[in-house]
Parts: sequence; structure tokens; C-alpha cells
Amino acid sequence: MATQLQDRPVIAPLPPMDRARQVTEALAAYIDQANLRAGERLPAERELMAALGVGRSTIREVMRHFQALGVMETRKGSGTYLLKPITSATIHMPLSLETASLREALLQTLEVRRGIECEAGMVAARRRTPADLATIEQKLDEMERVHLAKGTSGPEDLAFHLAIYDATHNPLFKQLLEQMREAFERFWEKPFNRPDFARRSFPYHRTLFNAIAAQDTEAARRETLKILDVVEEDIKEMSK
Repeated sequence: MATQLQDRPVIAPLPPMDRARQVTEALAAYIDQANLRAGERLPAERELMAALGVGRSTIREVMRHFQALGVMETRKGSGTYLLKPITSATIHMPLSLETASLREALLQTLEVRRGIECEAGMVAARRRTPADLATIEQKLDEMERVHLAKGTSGPEDLAFHLAIYDATHNPLFKQLLEQMREAFERFWEKPFNRPDFARRSFPYHRTLFNAIAAQDTEAARRETLKILDVVEEDIKEMSK
């Protein structure tokens, strides 16, 4: 019997709760209760240390965590500011991609975008309301106006796609695609320093709108793929 007891695994004591996690949860709860909005400043480091009863290193670890998630930023000589509203129930999903090649980074993000954007187009086609459709068409008209006048329409193109994500009535589509765009913002804005990047996809935005208006999910998927195929071709061509 003694031998059997010795062979049993030892039950290890529970570790104390991680202080950084406690501070993370407490800070998220404070932001929620204080109703802080994007652009507002958080309490100073010393104030947080005193209120939470932790050291400077823990506060800074938590701040680095939130900065990595893209929800806060520290401005030298000014303080830490909230970039996106958060609550204690907010789920944060940071994106990271380590690659030395811009070409490979863009192609890898494009692979993920294909799946998400095609699904977003299909869901928008199913769920769009008349109000959604009016907003998407308004963004498309503005995109076409600017494109015909300037030969390029980056911000207007983005506004068109954001309106489609809104029409899914699933906030995760917009959040995921926005986070991907933000991670590579300076590259996707004018990749390879080419203002004509993906210009050939211009006509497919109107046909994508037509598919969503007709609630034709398969056509929405097909037209989205046409846009992203042009993006892929230009990444490969312009990175030679």
C-alpha cells in the first residue's frame, strides 16, 4: 500500500494569480466603467501604480501588452492614450507576421484576406438591408468619381469595402480586416511605391456591388476573387 501511494502523482499547489493579468483586467474594467473613448488619455503611470498597488515594471508590462494589441499608444511627454474602446469582456487577437520580404508578407496576408473577404461579400449579400445598400452605393459612387478624376482612389476604395463589412452585421469581419490592414498600412496604401497598384480591379467593384444588391452570394464571392486576383498579380509583377 505504501508503494502505491508513493507512485501517485504529486498534486502541486496552485500558483498565485499572475499580477500582470490582474492589472490587465483591472485596467480594462476601469476603462469600461470610466467610459473612456478613443483618443482620451489614461491615468498617469504613478497614479496607476498607487491605485493598483503594483510596481512600475508591472504597469509597463501591461501597457506594452495593450500597445501590441493596438488599443493604446504612449506619446512621449504627453502620456498614454486609448486608440480603441475596450471593456473587461473585450477579446483581443493580436496579429504578428515576421518576414524580411515585403512581397511574401503581402502574399501571406492576401491568402488570409481571400477567405475572410469572400465570406464577407457572401454574408453581406444575404443580410444587407436597403440602408446598407444605399451606403455601399454611395461609397462606390465616390470611389468611381475620384478614380476617374485622379486615376487612383485608395481611401475611397477602402471606404467601399468597409461599408460591405458593415453590411454583414458581424463586427468581426471589419475588426479582423481592419487589423490586418493596419498591420501593413504603409505597404497596402501604396505598395512598392506604385500609385497604380491594383488599378485593373476598378471595374469589379461595381459588379461586386451589383451582386450584393441582387443578393447573389455566389456572384459576390466570384467578384471578390476577381479583385483579389488582380491584387495578387500586381504584387508578383511589381515586386520583380
